[in-house]
Amino acid sequence: MTKPLRTLTSPDGTVFRDLNNNGTMEPYENPKLAVAKRVADLVSRLSVEEKAGLMFQPMVEVGPHGELIEDAGMFGGKPTSHLLQERFVNHFNVLSIPGPGELAGWHNQVQQRAEQTPHGIPVTISTDPRHSFTDNMGASFAAGAFSQWPEPLGFGALDDAETTEHFADICRKEYRAVGIRAALHPTADLATEPRWARQSGTFGADAAVAGRQLAAMLRGFQGSGLSAESVACTTKHFPGGGPQKDGEDPHFDYGREQVYPGSNEAYHRGPFEAAFAAGTSAVMPYYGMPVGLEVNGKKVEEVGFGFNKDVITGILRGHYGYDGVVCTDWGLVSDGNLAGIPFPARAWGVEHLTASERAAKIIDAGCDQFGGENDTGLVLGLVRAGIVSEARLDESVARLLKVKFELGLFEDPFVNEAEAAGNVGRAEYIEAGFRVQQRSITLLKNAPAAAGSASDNDGGRGQSLPLATGIKVFLDGVAAAEASRYATVVETVEEADVAIVRLRTPFEPRTGNFLEQLFHAGSLEFDAATISKVSKLADAVPTVVDVYLERPAVMPEIAAAASVLTANYGSSDRALLSVLFGEAQPEGSLPFELPSSTAAIEAASPDVPNDTAAPLFECGFGLRYAAVPQEL
Repeated sequence: MTKPLRTLTSPDGTVFRDLNNNGTMEPYENPKLAVAKRVADLVSRLSVEEKAGLMFQPMVEVGPHGELIEDAGMFGGKPTSHLLQERFVNHFNVLSIPGPGELAGWHNQVQQRAEQTPHGIPVTISTDPRHSFTDNMGASFAAGAFSQWPEPLGFGALDDAETTEHFADICRKEYRAVGIRAALHPTADLATEPRWARQSGTFGADAAVAGRQLAAMLRGFQGSGLSAESVACTTKHFPGGGPQKDGEDPHFDYGREQVYPGSNEAYHRGPFEAAFAAGTSAVMPYYGMPVGLEVNGKKVEEVGFGFNKDVITGILRGHYGYDGVVCTDWGLVSDGNLAGIPFPARAWGVEHLTASERAAKIIDAGCDQFGGENDTGLVLGLVRAGIVSEARLDESVARLLKVKFELGLFEDPFVNEAEAAGNVGRAEYIEAGFRVQQRSITLLKNAPAAAGSASDNDGGRGQSLPLATGIKVFLDGVAAAEASRYATVVETVEEADVAIVRLRTPFEPRTGNFLEQLFHAGSLEFDAATISKVSKLADAVPTVVDVYLERPAVMPEIAAAASVLTANYGSSDRALLSVLFGEAQPEGSLPFELPSSTAAIEAASPDVPNDTAAPLFECGFGLRYAAVPQEL
């Protein structure tokens, strides 16, 4: 039986504890109190220019060989050294990156420049997700050298907290290896509007599922609390970015409105409550502007959430008592450009205000940091004009510095460049990601195999899957090299025993700037040509159709024609084929319902989950392979 840990306090206030449980009293300071003292001390010594620099988190580019970008870059910004040493910016959101070794080298150069600033505040490097399949620089990056897993929807389809935590732990290790210490994720939004472009980044429509997965994700990245081993997470987008009018995204002016015809706004806050309990390091409000929203009988101001004092101070800080970092979404204040194309600020509801007035409104709302902005002069001007007090800056600066101290960046901000490449994309990480790609596949239809066909070799189970190895397959959208592991690939459908087709959820291509073209929005219906192609194949031979569900596709004709229908949320050809041929079991269940028609979507409430009439498949639906009968 161990002795109780004794504590004594000396007359001068020093606390002594028996730290080693051996009867020897040693000076002790609670780590949380130690961080608070360090924060208060540093804040008291910073210039107003340094304080302003802490409140900005611009995007930064990395040179192809890991060099600093010292020109305007594709976003028309400022050179990296200028931001570090003239504007005292020390939070950077890294975009496209070279290899792990080059990124680690770049990161160390950045930290070396930061050491030359007046107080040597280390830099925090952040990133949007980069472990899946989506490649959209406005939301997520394809895995590249990192291990590759399904999109968050796939984790919602599994609803396995242990698997999600393991995924986040591996991400944490890979991020830390190259110097990334802040994740601009996970996403707590709910997929309640089927047309919304950003559903693949969510855990689906069910708030309870999302809450479980968020908590697991935060445990994997942050641990039980921030430490030198952690990656700090920003949970987004408060108070829930899913209920977009007509499913349009508020990156763009035509998608700025969030609406709540089902009076279901509180449901969207549910996952955030799980994130608060798990200790999320930061919170990001969305671009969207609430229209006609009342909370507790009070009408919420119709301005974007980052400008919205009713939401940030009233609900987030007041109702929930949240005192961590609040960082706005990217580009709320200043007009910019993308590769030379004008791109206005997402200042929804306050378009008429100047950049300085927008910045003041964001600070007054209760936010601490400007995402995607780099003009620190805006804050300095507000302080000099007496519009914002330096004491108000101190509140935000203290929150931001606290995270840096807890992450141990002041002790050692550098990474091992020689080891970086070996600690990213390790074989065991890639294998773990592959297993989850397999498991998350969702089996929606498994019709009986045709009598006498090659796929009828199913042990008497009366279903098309698993397919028998060695059969002849006709492929559409599937790599022949992968399929040949299991079957004989033929050139014509007439030669085949089975056809295998891979499709993606449809969308309406947009014609605006290139960022707009990366967001897949609009109609979810397959075009006539695709429906005809699948129907003709199905008329000729049993046909397996797999659909990548980045949004809930409308596909009654395809579901009717196919003998087998599967869904994936980011799975390679190899992962899919291994499931089709019975090497692995499909374990996923739909994280949202699949509507039966566009009319049903248009009649539904965008803030209510799974609200379409007569869905083709309900949320939570997913078949499993029947067990093979055992011989007596």
